[in-house]
Amino acid sequence: METIAKPWPALWSLVIGFFMILIDTTIVSVANPAIMRGLGADLNAVLWVTSAYLLAYAVPLLITGRLGDRFGPKNLYLGGLVIFTLASAWCGFAGSIEMLIVARVFQGLGASLMTPQTMAVITRIFPPDRRGAAMGLWGATAGVATLVGPILGGVLVDGFGWEWIFFVNVPIGIVAFVLAARLVPSLEKHPHKFDILGVVLSAVGLFLLVFGIQEGEAYDWGTIAGPITVWGLIVAGIVVLIGFVVWQRYNRGEPLLPLKLFRDRNFSLANGAITTVGFTITSMSLPLIFFYQTVLGLTPTQSALMMVPMAVISGVLAPVAGKLIDRYNPRYIAVTGMLLLALALVWYSLLLTPDRPIWMFLLPSAVLGLANAGIWGPLSTTATRNLPPQLAGAGSGVYNTTRQIGAVLGSASIAALMQARISAELGGGASGAAPGGEMPTTGGELPEALHAGFTAAMAQALLLPAAVALIGGVIVVFFAKPKPPQWGPRAQAAPDDAAATEQEAQATRP
Repeated sequence: METIAKPWPALWSLVIGFFMILIDTTIVSVANPAIMRGLGADLNAVLWVTSAYLLAYAVPLLITGRLGDRFGPKNLYLGGLVIFTLASAWCGFAGSIEMLIVARVFQGLGASLMTPQTMAVITRIFPPDRRGAAMGLWGATAGVATLVGPILGGVLVDGFGWEWIFFVNVPIGIVAFVLAARLVPSLEKHPHKFDILGVVLSAVGLFLLVFGIQEGEAYDWGTIAGPITVWGLIVAGIVVLIGFVVWQRYNRGEPLLPLKLFRDRNFSLANGAITTVGFTITSMSLPLIFFYQTVLGLTPTQSALMMVPMAVISGVLAPVAGKLIDRYNPRYIAVTGMLLLALALVWYSLLLTPDRPIWMFLLPSAVLGLANAGIWGPLSTTATRNLPPQLAGAGSGVYNTTRQIGAVLGSASIAALMQARISAELGGGASGAAPGGEMPTTGGELPEALHAGFTAAMAQALLLPAAVALIGGVIVVFFAKPKPPQWGPRAQAAPDDAAATEQEAQATRP
């Protein structure tokens, strides 16, 4: 196996680029009003600045993960980093909303090339019994990046202009490229035949599904153009993906998605759990940010800073949780994290009233930090523990795809629920306050008489991500006891113990 003498420098160099591309999934949300003013765009057009990135990011993940196995994860990562960095400069110089959207598509493609390679490299250079701390760092990066994005976006937009949320990626990308080129090892390539039909089916199916879910709210879940409807696209996407799975089952060559990955109970369960995490983390911030800005009158930067306890605690404790994963069953840590996540969101829901002291909202934010520290690392470690190196890219592609689909589902679902609850709570006074319309950005733009009803709607909406987090906790409960390491120092030192533990693990499988 590909044991690397000094894997940690390689991991840290990858984390820089991984952090950068994840920040770009959320940083634009704060800059949307400034982009509208700067480029003279309407609301529907500026929403595509984010949608185009997420679509280009999510759809190719299955394919790019497999390409990493074929051409080497280092080569794919560096190529994706070059595309992402150049596209970031293109975004900053864009003179029209159309040009910005096209540049964001290339940014998303670069990110899609990079993401599976980070997880695949960890799987291949860290032995299974020493992977917990590494996945803890990888998970902390994913968790903290979702929160730093809005904070950094607010600071850059307020201080320098919206262009700088993209320009800032250029020097970071250059540094990340130099470090990765020097420190990331060139791992063994595994020759694969290209499943052309599988590539087409997966890309078309994921595009239809993700586009339908992501844009459903913009078209009021109805007609897009002529006979094309939102639900028609979603159903068509599901049908095409079912056809993709059937083809993978009966393909006598080498399938794009090896279904044998799902024979591993923990891999399947971890993918289900990370889908709920992607849903929850993406959906929970929208009601909170709107409450902070619309009811409490905070600026975008101030409202994002309310998440600082979560980001700090998560970043500090995630590596600690990662070390515990290598010593104890990750199931216990993951279950605790999922339950704390649900608890924090319920706490937020109960706290949301217009006259609540603002400092009290920092308390559930701290609990969210504890939750995040116990979620990302255990789930990713459990998903990859039993993957052979030749399937690391494919497994990473699947895992990141399910996370992104969960995020898209969460974004679409919370917007629809917020609109429904605002209409129910405010009735005729909801005009101009629905997420699908011109959402007010400061407390002064929403009459004080509407604050109570609007706050109640946001509190009710937060119960959706809380319920989904609880479902994730139930999924994690069924994790099987980890198998003994199949390679690495401990596997070589104690083969008899490994064999005994292997028999015990097999006995726990259904």
